Amino acid sequence: MANNKVISADEAIALIRDNDVVTTTGFVQSCIPEALHAALEKRFVETQHPRDLTLIMTAGAGDSKGLGTGRFHHEGLLKRVIAANFGRMPKVAQAAQENKILGYNLPQGVISQLYRACAAGQPGLFSKVGLYTYVDPRFGGGKVNEVTTEDIVKYHNIQGEEWLFYIATKIDVAFIRGTSADPSGNISMEKEALVLDNLAQAMAAHNNGGLVIAQVERIVEQGSIKPKDVHVPGILVSAVVVADQPEMHRMNYGVMYNAALAGEVRVPVEKLAKMPLDERKVIARRAAFELPPNGVVNLGVGAPEGIAAVANEEKLTPYITLTTEAGAIGGVLASGSSFGAATNADSIIQQNQQFDFYDGGGLDMTCLGMAECDLQGNVNTSKFGGRLNGCGGFINISQNARLVVFAGTFTNGGLRVEIADGKVNIAQEGRNKKFLNSVEQITFSGKFAQKRKQPVYYVTERCVFQLKDKGLELVEIAPGIDIDKHILPFMSFKPIINEPELMDKRIFIDEPMDLINDLLNLNLDQRISYDPARNILFLNLEGWHARTKKDIDEMRKALVTACEKVGKRVNSVVNHDGARINEALYDDYAEMIEYLSQHYYLTTTRYATSAFARMKMKEAMAKRGLQPHVFERREAAETFLQVVASEEEKAPA
Repeated sequence: MANNKVISADEAIALIRDNDVVTTTGFVQSCIPEALHAALEKRFVETQHPRDLTLIMTAGAGDSKGLGTGRFHHEGLLKRVIAANFGRMPKVAQAAQENKILGYNLPQGVISQLYRACAAGQPGLFSKVGLYTYVDPRFGGGKVNEVTTEDIVKYHNIQGEEWLFYIATKIDVAFIRGTSADPSGNISMEKEALVLDNLAQAMAAHNNGGLVIAQVERIVEQGSIKPKDVHVPGILVSAVVVADQPEMHRMNYGVMYNAALAGEVRVPVEKLAKMPLDERKVIARRAAFELPPNGVVNLGVGAPEGIAAVANEEKLTPYITLTTEAGAIGGVLASGSSFGAATNADSIIQQNQQFDFYDGGGLDMTCLGMAECDLQGNVNTSKFGGRLNGCGGFINISQNARLVVFAGTFTNGGLRVEIADGKVNIAQEGRNKKFLNSVEQITFSGKFAQKRKQPVYYVTERCVFQLKDKGLELVEIAPGIDIDKHILPFMSFKPIINEPELMDKRIFIDEPMDLINDLLNLNLDQRISYDPARNILFLNLEGWHARTKKDIDEMRKALVTACEKVGKRVNSVVNHDGARINEALYDDYAEMIEYLSQHYYLTTTRYATSAFARMKMKEAMAKRGLQPHVFERREAAETFLQVVASEEEKAPA
């Protein structure tokens, strides 16, 4: 006869001892075992036990007003907290800031993956995530206050590579949540929005000889859950608690149940409402220029969320796959209380597996918010303005995406912006500067990004910065904005300023931008023209952006087709004004030039008004032994052809 593991919440909580290490599931406002949290709070208030617990939390789990892990604020209940997010439990964060408890703020993905290390009996986790941020032991080790002194993050140099080692904390109790359980404790999650880390947390506690307490909505007959539908097998589960009140088992704090978020049905999705042309849309539109066609994208909360609406307006949605760190892949990402989930998702995987994908470079692009930024390109979102918010998944995501775009208004606190006549007007400046001499805490390291040649942009309503070798450079300015009037007075430092360009004028006009042609390179043939009288092939790369090697391959194909149509070797003139080539692709671009020079060109020249663009082009071509004929103006490029083309016939250029 199967052992019946169903007991009351009070009976389950009575099994927890003083000084136990407790982990609980949940993501923002979803999938929270509220009945277990409430029972633990009730027992402590009534008996002062269990006390001096260590709480380990992956993501924040609460409403910021006292629910979820916010229930654990009572003095004496917690001794130590290891969490990615403190913002969802502000009173616990306050206790940490007042040195009443010990605290560590670690990356969300690291905590998620550490459950697996605990389950396997491993001492911890090696990862590059967190290098050169406040998590790096050379810069604080993730400690949130002065009374926290023990190092749980170690720095190592292994065979010339830098690594962080995160020490695993053995788990005594795991609170998990599912939809159905049979008497033996087999757990299914058919009505949950996410599966999160329930299995890994259960294994970590069970294999340490601890307790696994599962909150469910209902008990079903023994053996009625199909084997493949069991997310947590009963062999791992110590006790099953049925939520006694429906509000204790809501899908999230704002939604009792939504079958589409659970993936049980697919529903028609209404078109996203068109955003008004304000500063938020301007930021989202400019960031959308970086979207990778057929790529995988993660969007943060706030200004980055507008990218989804812009992509819909520009008919780009079918060409990108949006994901959340909680495990949702594809579909329409949810917001508000349902943040982290998705309607009509293609797949919902475990949170730790999603971070494996992210950490391994699976994200083509991320767009995230920024609270503070400095000259070195460092960004802070974890601790600012007297608030201990926490990093969440920010470090994993920003550090490992192939392209990072930080997005937000230039200042905040009363900022009023008007977009009219294709220009930006600052009606009222914000009270608070975001661009500071140094950020309070480094959540994203500009130095580490530079070291790995990671493309990084910082998009605001009035200008765009790019992380270059020497720091933050002002690369674009919105029409209507004056550098000396609207930018420099509201920064604590002077950025690098060479030759900033105007932001694309389409961004500031309230009509479709036809962005799909730019991103998918659908108009490459329109960029190529041929003058038979002078035997010159003209290539206009104005506004062209090489995001991936595929963009260069498609350009090569278009040029080869045009040259073969001519039927003989040609001279070429290339306009690079406004063209952008991601740093890691310059060698691929130079290789294309070398190929064309060997097979189709007599002589090639190119021009760009940007000194930086000319320098990068010359460097890339020189590495391949090509003569870098790069000029500032078209006239100079064409004059060069007239004077020396005949002398350099058939020579590589």
